[in-house]
Amino acid sequence: MKNYVVIDLEMCNTYKSIMNQKMNYKQELIQIGAILLNENYEQIDSFVTYVRPEFGTIDTFIKELTGISKEDTQNAPCSRDALEAFSAWLPKDATIIAWSKNDEKQIKNELQRKHFDIPKLRETFGNWIDCQQLFASKMNTTKKYKLSEALPIADIYYDYGAHDALIDAKNTAKLFAKIQLNEEFTLSPYFISATPKNAFTTSPFTYRNEYESCFTY
Repeated sequence: MKNYVVIDLEMCNTYKSIMNQKMNYKQELIQIGAILLNENYEQIDSFVTYVRPEFGTIDTFIKELTGISKEDTQNAPCSRDALEAFSAWLPKDATIIAWSKNDEKQIKNELQRKHFDIPKLRETFGNWIDCQQLFASKMNTTKKYKLSEALPIADIYYDYGAHDALIDAKNTAKLFAKIQLNEEFTLSPYFISATPKNAFTTSPFTYRNEYESCFTY
């Protein structure tokens, strides 16, 4: 049975004194969210935990961006314990999906800069699927869309709460499932209305024709 795990991470910035040291550790985990999909791309389980930063701080900007406060993380597991818990939850031979390559890179940095190893996670490196790139390929472009841009363009009814790791993982899972299940991909009529008619002549997307008459091109 094929399983997919869609992951999202939230990070805070480390102190400048740490950033300027040889470890070059600029961001640190503060939340892990993940969704398990079965072979039919149905969401069947989830994982979420806050992570206590060891070098960084949750400043006003990060709190406003993510909704995560210092109080949320002060009794949370450290990154090693949190990642070990995630590894224990991760099904064997599951394929990991993330929006962009940043989350895989962040986990690599956590292991390397903090000098610990989780073999089960390490063995996944280099085999993650970049859903951002999949979406760009569907759009026949090299543009790197934000998840918040891609969801409405793909006409997906998404959960609100950007920069909450579990919600972002859920939304990425919805988009990944649609890409995998629909050879002809439906675009939002609102996106179509703002796009030249010939912009996607080579794209595998299709338009929602029933809406097209409602918009002026």
